[in-house]
Amino acid sequence: QVQLVESGGGSVQGGGSLRLSCAASGRTFSGSAMAWFRQASGKEREFVAGINWNGGFTRYSDSVKGRFTISGDNAKDTVYLQMNSLLPEDTAVYYCAADIHAYASLSYPRVAGKEYEYWGQGTQVTISS
Repeated sequence: QVQLVESGGGSVQGGGSLRLSCAASGRTFSGSAMAWFRQASGKEREFVAGINWNGGFTRYSDSVKGRFTISGDNAKDTVYLQMNSLLPEDTAVYYCAADIHAYASLSYPRVAGKEYEYWGQGTQVTISS
């Protein structure tokens, strides 16, 4: 059974930091692209950051660029999202996702959620002002 399990969410004050983790099991994602999405209450899900294991290329949304960093341990099938300088507008449920059709191309990681085959259950991040 393939699973993506997020952890590390919580509540912090604005300006603080959190580190999210996503552990994959059930299959290897070494040739995949992994990404973080988020969905705030009443809003659509949006791409946050992604990494293509095929070459290590990363992509960030403009809203988090310079504040968030995606990284991972390919051998452990684990991806992280280091979030610094958090803002109240970062409050959302954060989801980890895997795109198993990725290959060595700058097209990956993709930003559309529909391109990802596997999803975690999400972890809540709440930032107070």
